[in-house]
Amino acid sequence: MELQALPSRIGQVRRIVSAQLRYWHLDPLIDRAALGVTELLTNVHRHAQPDKICTVEIELLLDRLTVSVHDHDPRLPVVREADPGSTCGRGLAMVAAVSESWGVRPDGESGKVVWFTLPASTPVAAASLRSPYETAGEATLRHTVDVLRPEHAPARSAVAG
Repeated sequence: MELQALPSRIGQVRRIVSAQLRYWHLDPLIDRAALGVTELLTNVHRHAQPDKICTVEIELLLDRLTVSVHDHDPRLPVVREADPGSTCGRGLAMVAAVSESWGVRPDGESGKVVWFTLPASTPVAAASLRSPYETAGEATLRHTVDVLRPEHAPARSAVAG
């Protein structure tokens, strides 16, 4: 789903991402995910050409949360040294600092995807899968196997605009 990366929408997307992470019991990741998505959307707002249209996607797969922003500008961003007195130019450096990894890749002929990952340990989810007769290790293994089977899709959420 697409949205326009306008300042009013960026705050709304940040709240939606936070709510989804609370739903997935990933509360410790909320601040870093909200900061990262805010920085990526701000970059779309400031730099993306020809428009400010983008898609935000969050994906939880095994023990990794991935947040990605797709836009229509094929120019790939570069981390640069910000001027000491400047209030801009630090977005990707902040994303790199708060995430486990980040990157950018072309998306077709005219666009790109900028993404970052955060480690997501979900003891609540593993415990909820366990029957009273299983050990914690058996439940985690079963959860991992179920997620990897083709008929099980990763948990995903897209933000509608």
